[in-house]
Amino acid sequence: MEPSPVSYAQSSAHGAAPALSESRRRIETARLLSRARASVGDTRARYENDVIRINMEVALDVARRYHGRGIADEDIDQVAYLGLIKAVRGFDPTLGDDFLSYAVPTLRGEIRRYFRDAGWTVRPPRSVQEVQTRVSNAEADLYQRLGRAPRPSEIAVHLDIPLALVIDSINAIGCFAPDSLDAPRPEGDPEAPAEKLGDLDPAFASAEARLALQPLMGALSPRDRRIIELRFFENRTQAQIGAEVGVTQEQVSRLLTGILAKLRRSLAA
Repeated sequence: MEPSPVSYAQSSAHGAAPALSESRRRIETARLLSRARASVGDTRARYENDVIRINMEVALDVARRYHGRGIADEDIDQVAYLGLIKAVRGFDPTLGDDFLSYAVPTLRGEIRRYFRDAGWTVRPPRSVQEVQTRVSNAEADLYQRLGRAPRPSEIAVHLDIPLALVIDSINAIGCFAPDSLDAPRPEGDPEAPAEKLGDLDPAFASAEARLALQPLMGALSPRDRRIIELRFFENRTQAQIGAEVGVTQEQVSRLLTGILAKLRRSLAA
């Protein structure tokens, strides 16, 4: 029997998602996604927003694995939240029942892409930079299809590119900061950060769940909203975004930084 629905209206009034166990969260996520798929318009959007809200802790936990690597932690958090929206919109339940098997690689890919654009300390070859988005997207797609992290050789076959280029793209994350995701955390935690991607952090304050993503996006100017849509939902490069909105690539980078700052201030308000 399907468990009784969580009172999302009540939780929304307090600005935070209800406290759910991991198993209950997965059940609720699957239920809401199923109803969203069967709905249209505002009803579908409400179900999708509920999925976003109850999985925000997961997004922030993924983001925290990349904190302290040369990019403002708050910016990484915002990118993760936007990646969560993208994952909810892009998830196809016909390819697998578990939303997180698709969402976590998607979040990782969005954060890595943001690092690629904003955080190089040692700039790799242009060919590696350009293929990294494709590799990250392929990783998310194959993760959902295979039910596990894909091997570099599988990504190479999927994209029809050389294996060496895939490996270089994956290794390029080290250009952002010297620490590896596979290294133990400095606090003495024996687990590597990569092993805990997607796990819930019990220390989260409930205030972190107050981000009302859809209203915040609606409060942006049409140009700013379009820039966010192009960058995070349509996978456009900064050069392509600049061509569409009529600014230079460098201006797009500054605009993105400013838009994320606006979202951050709205969250804190």
